Amino acid sequence: MTAALDGLIMKCDLKGQTLGDVALGAVIKHSRDWNLARECVIECGLSMQTPGVDLQRACGTSIEAAIMIGNKVALGQIEAGIAGGTDTVSDAPIVYPDDYRRILLDIHGARSPMDRLKPLLRFRPRHLKPELPGVEEPRTKLSMGESTEITAKEWDVQREHQDQLALASHIKAAAAYDAGWYEDLVVPFMDCEEDNNIRRDTTFEKLSTLRPVFDKSGEGTMTAGNSTPLTDGAAAVLLASEDWARKKNLPVMAYLTFAKVAAVDFVGNEGLLMAPAYAVSDMLKEANLRLQDFDFYEIHEAFAAQTIATMKAWQSDAFCREKLGRSEAMGPIDLSLVNTKGGSIAIGHPFAATGARIVAAMAKLLQEKGSGRGLISICTAGGMGTPSSLPASCSRSGAAFRNTAP
Repeated sequence: MTAALDGLIMKCDLKGQTLGDVALGAVIKHSRDWNLARECVIECGLSMQTPGVDLQRACGTSIEAAIMIGNKVALGQIEAGIAGGTDTVSDAPIVYPDDYRRILLDIHGARSPMDRLKPLLRFRPRHLKPELPGVEEPRTKLSMGESTEITAKEWDVQREHQDQLALASHIKAAAAYDAGWYEDLVVPFMDCEEDNNIRRDTTFEKLSTLRPVFDKSGEGTMTAGNSTPLTDGAAAVLLASEDWARKKNLPVMAYLTFAKVAAVDFVGNEGLLMAPAYAVSDMLKEANLRLQDFDFYEIHEAFAAQTIATMKAWQSDAFCREKLGRSEAMGPIDLSLVNTKGGSIAIGHPFAATGARIVAAMAKLLQEKGSGRGLISICTAGGMGTPSSLPASCSRSGAAFRNTAP
């Protein structure tokens, strides 16, 4: 996370300066990182007077952070702040059984040598068996992939369509990197200069040969190729009032205008990752916009099946009438406008970083075009979804973005 903040601070010439707030988080982190945001702020070179706050909304963590900072700017509470997120799945904390932790705590709290020895008599070899971290939902005991397999069957999402979306994600991400599009967004970290999950040599035929990993009954359609991988990474974006950005001579790339959060009953009668279908609909009603009123769409590819199911829901008359309270279907999206520089399947999904990474990409797309709107949609664990709307820079007030993302 510090590397991402460093890149942003250097790009925007913020070394030693005080910002109103820095909001960021991680989904999987060690207990020693309990004050992650503040420690990263201290390490990255901002003024020690810059505060930091940890937050977490699963896969929507850093877009939630962006909404929070944007709201503070819009309310006049701060002039500028940073939103971000990070996850390092390769360094996930490993927990030991509760009985073993109780023994260690009893030893730590003992007052005499004899009292420190007594808890050891309860020790058994089984106590050394670690409890590895997982991504299953506590309420259903199903992983995201297992839950999405159910959604794929409910929405008749074919394996062929999932592999096509996955292939497109890799092709577009590779082309964007090869064209230098990501050069001013990516901060090199150690020996890595680009997202190294991108498969330049993948083909539809190769993807078709992969075996399902979540449902092995013969009816599964989701594979390692059409699902986003567990990934390390971080991302950060700078949000500010227009006046502050002008004073700092920073270009206003885009404006954050609308945002919405929704949740579904995934335990009862709805798919775990279907909340964006509701959240986007609600946000568009408030903004008085149609689903087609956007120039770019950044839809988080947690799984190709989830992305496709969400778009199919928006095209379903029955779903839109019965679930969204609409008179007719929201309609299709022009797929050529979706994840135009690659999506999470190709780039990866460090849980808490994805939102800021997507905001960064959208802001740059809108800045390059010089006009238009962008729609962001992110599903999260716990049956939640977080969309937001960004128009390009124009003569109006709002929250401005400048971005960087390793």
